[in-house]
Amino acid sequence: MTSSNEPQRPVSAASNGARGGTNGNPRSPNGNEPHGPIRSRLVIVSVATPDDVADDALPAFRHLLSQLSSHAPPLTAATLREIVASPATILFIARAEGTLAGMLTLAVFRIPSGTRAWIEDVVVDPAQRQSGIGAALVEAAVAKAANLGARTVDLTSRPDREAANRLYQRMSFVRRDTNVYRLSFPD
Repeated sequence: MTSSNEPQRPVSAASNGARGGTNGNPRSPNGNEPHGPIRSRLVIVSVATPDDVADDALPAFRHLLSQLSSHAPPLTAATLREIVASPATILFIARAEGTLAGMLTLAVFRIPSGTRAWIEDVVVDPAQRQSGIGAALVEAAVAKAANLGARTVDLTSRPDREAANRLYQRMSFVRRDTNVYRLSFPD
């Protein structure tokens, strides 16, 4: 679903919402400027490649994941390589001045009613928050989902993540009146 040869397109780290536009790029639901990775303040958002998830990068990914979940299993280099290699998941990374500053996973899958996309594990390092990196990651994922023919992009966000919820609403995500259920398996 993704190619490791995809270009790193500029993405504004000061962005406040979804962007869409011309030049063949999909429009966001609100019809603004082009989607894509944004370069500003030396921030680059791109699709992770096998080189991005090499063993020496593992501590940076673990640091981000620890901010997202204290219950996640320990992240391994093999797991990261599997995510990057999977045709169903696309790992977006944000680098600020060369340092891993955020990540997002986009799952894209085909079901009888069409192609769907789901955003998961959005996290930005606390030192980099409120700088537009989260918006840049979501913009890139939304653009990719649209390019892959997804009918919708869904995500969930805990109510206590107030800044994240405001971001998603600014980016034209609409809260759905639905129930989300989970079945947990014992460890």
